[in-house]
Amino acid sequence: MTLRLGVIGAGSWANAAHLPALAARKEVEFVAVSRKGEPALRRIRERYGFTEASEDYRVVVDAGCDIVVVASPAAFHHEHAKAALMAGAHVLCEKPFTIEPDHARDLVETARRHDRQLLVSFGWNYMPIVRRAKELVAIGGIGHLEQMAITMSSQTRELLADRGAYPDASADSAPEPATWTDPALSGGGYGQAQLAHALGLALHLVPARVTEAFAWMSPSPSAGVELHDAIALRFDGGGVGTLAGGSAHLGAGGNKHALALRAIGDEGQLLVDVERECVWLYRNDGTDERLELAAGDGAYAFAGPADALVDVALGRVEENRAPGELGQLTVEALDAAYRSAASGKPEAVR
Repeated sequence: MTLRLGVIGAGSWANAAHLPALAARKEVEFVAVSRKGEPALRRIRERYGFTEASEDYRVVVDAGCDIVVVASPAAFHHEHAKAALMAGAHVLCEKPFTIEPDHARDLVETARRHDRQLLVSFGWNYMPIVRRAKELVAIGGIGHLEQMAITMSSQTRELLADRGAYPDASADSAPEPATWTDPALSGGGYGQAQLAHALGLALHLVPARVTEAFAWMSPSPSAGVELHDAIALRFDGGGVGTLAGGSAHLGAGGNKHALALRAIGDEGQLLVDVERECVWLYRNDGTDERLELAAGDGAYAFAGPADALVDVALGRVEENRAPGELGQLTVEALDAAYRSAASGKPEAVR
């Protein structure tokens, strides 16, 4: 079976990750692409052989696509993903899933109503290290969540300060600065750019819903978004936690993402550290297991989300490892955190 592909928002990240991955899949036919900027649009059309190309995203929606990648600025994810779902496509949406919680919930309901698969581009969720961690947790789990600490640091300092790109940006398609530094388009800085990833990983492995957040955010000196985040969380059921994110210096640690979660429940505890390639589960029934992992197993794999979109659309996998419902949980948490940073007090999820 051949899947007709459409892409809305073929910017730097789509060019670095999604398009090369999809080009490697023989089941995919490149049908329609949309982005702003005629020269870049023309280059992408010629490189990948898209039949149609336009600055108007409705050309993609009307092209009869089976699968659509939405990688436009976050402020447009709801509009673009909903249109693609209603047109009958399975959709991969970049993170942050949406900015507004109501928009996230609407996309989840739209996908359900139209019987379409909706995936969020939480890339670690598709990687073997996290799949194995999920399988380990599924055997016994940690019981009722009592405490969770989530930390992340990545080389976004130049990007969020409007001084350059991030290390993984496409070599011939530089990031559009406003996409990352204008809160009206991005929803915020490091929280939206990267902590969406961290929450997507953590809440996939330890299912929970944030109910309240209190946040401090450190602003960029030269742009309208934050570089660093320190967030206290309360979860449903009474558990508490922290979510911390920082824009690292370019070159530090070989530009490898530092991402880890530690969760303690009433029956055990879990550690997942992708930077140091460590997955450890301890349970009070005597389970004490560390996965055998190799150096590099935690390095971000670009192709995971696009490959998952193809496999889910073809019915080759049963589980969507980053569904819209998971994206909704991350949006709710980050929305409360940004409202708290603005108000200076704890804010409940709305």
